Amino acid sequence: MHDPVTQSQGDYGYRAALEAYFSESPGSNTEKLENFAKYVPRQNLARFLARYEIFRLIHDVQGSIVECGVLFGGGLMSFANLSSILEPYNFQRRIIGFDTFTGFPDVAPEDLQGRSERKSAHLRPGGFAAPSALEDLRRAISIYDRNRFLNHFPKVDVVPGDFAETSRQYLRDHPHLVVSCLYLDFDIYAPTKLAIELFVPRIPKGGVIVFDELNEEAFPGETLAVMEQFKLADLRVRRFPFEPRISYAVVGS
Repeated sequence: MHDPVTQSQGDYGYRAALEAYFSESPGSNTEKLENFAKYVPRQNLARFLARYEIFRLIHDVQGSIVECGVLFGGGLMSFANLSSILEPYNFQRRIIGFDTFTGFPDVAPEDLQGRSERKSAHLRPGGFAAPSALEDLRRAISIYDRNRFLNHFPKVDVVPGDFAETSRQYLRDHPHLVVSCLYLDFDIYAPTKLAIELFVPRIPKGGVIVFDELNEEAFPGETLAVMEQFKLADLRVRRFPFEPRISYAVVGS
């Protein structure tokens, strides 16, 4: 998923060296996973730490975590593992991920505003497609379920398809849904706006809304959707000093 707008030539060289190192490093794949800090880029470690801090914010808030934009599932499974580690008996908190897995169904005029040379190469119909990711993620969830308490209760839901349809159907099937954390990572305008409309009224005071591309020049649609749905002056949008993209607002603060 290389993008010249968001990654430099040095990034490509680093990734190639890391790929080679991981494949040539001694030990089984499981042993490599057990020593993951040797191999995981600092940027991805930073994103995991940011999710940990977000989870701490909602640890005592009732409700499920809804991630809008899953791709390969690293973020979704980070929240799933954090829940299993930090609250092993909280069978009510579900980790719910929405994604087409076939890429963006479309892009709106709002997504294309601003300087064209600063737009992401993925900003097109089909951008960020990962057609094999869905079955791979379902397999990951099946293995994850073997290693947690109360594994007879479902924990992770993956909802594939067009969010404009799947989100409403999910709420019809789960009218009781309360949301402790809404993680907005669709990148584009239309589904971000809809996610805010559908899920924010289900967030109690103290819950968190997370923005993955707020103030991001490469993906202006998310910010425009947020500005239409909220008055930014009424949101106390905070960020982490160690992760540049993720920001968040605590509802009611």
